[in-house]
Amino acid sequence: MRKITNAELGRPTAEQFSQMEKMPVVVVLDNVRSAQNIGAFFRTGDAFAIERVCLCGITATPPSREIHKSSLGAEFTVAWQHFSTTTKCLQQLRGEGYTLLAIEQVEGASMLDDFEVETGRRYALVFGNEVMGVEQEAVDMCDGAIEIPQLGTKHSLNVSVSGGVVLWRFFEHFRQQINTK
Repeated sequence: MRKITNAELGRPTAEQFSQMEKMPVVVVLDNVRSAQNIGAFFRTGDAFAIERVCLCGITATPPSREIHKSSLGAEFTVAWQHFSTTTKCLQQLRGEGYTLLAIEQVEGASMLDDFEVETGRRYALVFGNEVMGVEQEAVDMCDGAIEIPQLGTKHSLNVSVSGGVVLWRFFEHFRQQINTK
């Protein structure tokens, strides 16, 4: 096996990426503390061509050296907005027609492997603080919740790892529908 060079991967330029169709998914970060986690969401958002990242409450915003270190510059390719509160963000997204889903362990949550992504829907996925998770007020505004099945002794994953797992599930569904030309 030979490793493929970056040039051979045929990735779009930042300009081409900005013009590409995106997966109808917005990531909402509810008071995420770690700039590395925020940067990881930008990088994952770029990889899976999400519409944008909404940074809420205490969640840091670009420009930030710490975000840049883990995003590898994806904060320049993925659109983002800042909201003073997660509830203000969710109110706006609901008005824009998004289905709001908390990524959280709550009563009635759908397990990720059972969740059916629907064509024709736009999704806002709410990821929470590293310690407290998605705040209850935000959970209450959501149309549903998704939980990642786990078998180990710990009850959670790192928030940015959760983002990668959940976004992959949505990307599997929407990948063939995204026109990259």
